[in-house]
Amino acid sequence: MKTRNLKIIPAILLALLMVFTAAPHEANADAPYKTYTVDGYGTVTATQTAYLPYATITKIGEESLVGPTDFTLMDDGSLYILDSGNKRVVVSDENYNLKATFGEGILEGPRGMYVTKDRICYIADRDARTIWMFGAGGELMGSFSKPAAAMYGEDQDFKPLKIVVNSSGTMYVICESNTNGIVEISPVEGGTFLGYFGTNSTSTSIWRIIWRAVLTDAQRAKMQPNTPATPDNMAIDEKGIIYTVTRGEKKEALKRLNIAGVNMIEPESYEDLPAAVAVGNHDNVFVASQEGYIYEYSNEGNLLFVFGGADDGDNRIGLSTKVEAIQIGNDDKIYVLDSDKAQIQVYESTEFVDYLHDALNLFSKGRYTESKEPLGQVLKMNNLFDYANMAMGKALYKEENYEEALKYSRLSKDMDGYSDSFWEIRNTWLKHHLTAIALILIALFIALKLIKALDKKHGILDRPRNVLRAFGEKKLIMQVRYMFYFMRHPIEACYGVKHYGAVSVASSNVLLFVMIVFFIINKYFCGFLMKTVREGSFDIVSDIGMIVIALLLIVGCNYLMCTINDGEGKLKDIYCSLIYSFGPFIVFTPFIFLLSHVLTNNEEFLISFGRLFMFAWIGVLVFISIKEINDYTVKETIKIIFLTLFTILIVCLLAFIIYVLWAQVIDFVQQIPREVVYKFD
Repeated sequence: MKTRNLKIIPAILLALLMVFTAAPHEANADAPYKTYTVDGYGTVTATQTAYLPYATITKIGEESLVGPTDFTLMDDGSLYILDSGNKRVVVSDENYNLKATFGEGILEGPRGMYVTKDRICYIADRDARTIWMFGAGGELMGSFSKPAAAMYGEDQDFKPLKIVVNSSGTMYVICESNTNGIVEISPVEGGTFLGYFGTNSTSTSIWRIIWRAVLTDAQRAKMQPNTPATPDNMAIDEKGIIYTVTRGEKKEALKRLNIAGVNMIEPESYEDLPAAVAVGNHDNVFVASQEGYIYEYSNEGNLLFVFGGADDGDNRIGLSTKVEAIQIGNDDKIYVLDSDKAQIQVYESTEFVDYLHDALNLFSKGRYTESKEPLGQVLKMNNLFDYANMAMGKALYKEENYEEALKYSRLSKDMDGYSDSFWEIRNTWLKHHLTAIALILIALFIALKLIKALDKKHGILDRPRNVLRAFGEKKLIMQVRYMFYFMRHPIEACYGVKHYGAVSVASSNVLLFVMIVFFIINKYFCGFLMKTVREGSFDIVSDIGMIVIALLLIVGCNYLMCTINDGEGKLKDIYCSLIYSFGPFIVFTPFIFLLSHVLTNNEEFLISFGRLFMFAWIGVLVFISIKEINDYTVKETIKIIFLTLFTILIVCLLAFIIYVLWAQVIDFVQQIPREVVYKFD
């Protein structure tokens, strides 16, 4: 009995081997990659797996692919694959059985393909410099070559790489090295050139402009021209909206172009080497990088997920070598074409993503209340998934549940949603309390008038007034209060600092302490809309250290430069005058802090203006203090400021070099015992 079982084992293993090597190869194992998303702070963070490898299509029937460069997934699940290495199109059914091939003997160097719902197949043939059009049965129906219109450009070659076609038959073609944009061709009269569409923008730096201005004509001619990049790939949705991807364009790497060619999307994260783009079923967009990373965006450009990656040679399912195209099935499966491996990777969505897609679909149709249920399921699985929190906040806002919307907007760091909800809450509060506020203000006004009259008649405030006067006449307090005089009369105040000792190091240190306290409070406890740090994170010691080091560096370098350039200022006077020059920061920061808790994005300009005015005032006081303390002219003061900044830069550079050298010395010392142990072992 045992012998019989042992004989059966090789047969079972052989059968299993045949099953797992058949095409397509299906697998539901754990993903060989991690999935990431972007939180409300713009930080890439890991999340649960969004898509799992489902299958690998290596053959169509018994036909192998050679260097495929494009494909189209039809609604019924059948595939049209541009088998570029064999210069043909391979057609499969939904089970990847071979149905037909066509294009043999006609295609020369095909690179792109688009198949309409009527199964009319358009092939962009770069080497033939032609667009071929084949019928549903694979018969050649026509061709389109270089447009004869002068507007196309007589010297402009026609090497089509990618093509999409809208419902009226208008072709949009990406041509190699054509920087004018996407070529738009109407099928009438054998192909009518309609113009260029969606041209990428160019940008230049101020340094390039200056550099070109000083070069000769011959030198400028040798410079690399500043021309727009040619798109790498594109897709079209059912509404005729064109999506393009372009390498090296950063935030414009992905573009959604309306009928006028204007971009309507700006992704919060982008891929440097995008290879393909596809439109999803839920107002979402997918971008695949050449290395195999797949990005999923919402309709607004929010990055939902990024997963996948490059194959390291182990041929693991779900990883790619060179991606050429991506398509999305009606069942939300993702199909990714790898030209080097000559295969199509298929990914299926997890339950987590299915709930999210349901919410996206409902939300895009205005069914906000219904979208809350799938969003709730997403948040049960991951309550830190910021996009779901943001969408929940928007849904609650549409229901006019502003308190809850505010909570979810804060969780997701959705500043716009938080501002809108806070605006409504604030308006409601003011409506209910405006009368009470007015009565309180009137009562306070009457009370102040009454107290003033009683004080004038009976002196009821004499005792507190005397206490305050005695306190204010203390030397240190008078020196601290000198800050207000310094702000209003900086020239006379600097004279007092320099010749009469109107301030001291102790009073300056008190003001420095107050500035540090105000800075920390405003940084970590200001209103949510004005906060620039992650909630719950505190690095107070580092903040204090940076402020103190910066202050010592500025004072030291300025004193050095002033001493070298015949300045009259003492180190104490320079230190004290610099601290007192920051008086506006102490005065304005509490008001800015309070405003940050009651203003929305619509009134944020008040805080911006306040900060601008504050720093402008500080700048003027610093300039005057350097001038007056050292008895400089305006020209000499400007010179000293630039020399001080240059000296600070040199000191920082030297500190960095010393740090690097010291780190190398420490590493060398640590390596010695390791080497000794290694040799004795």
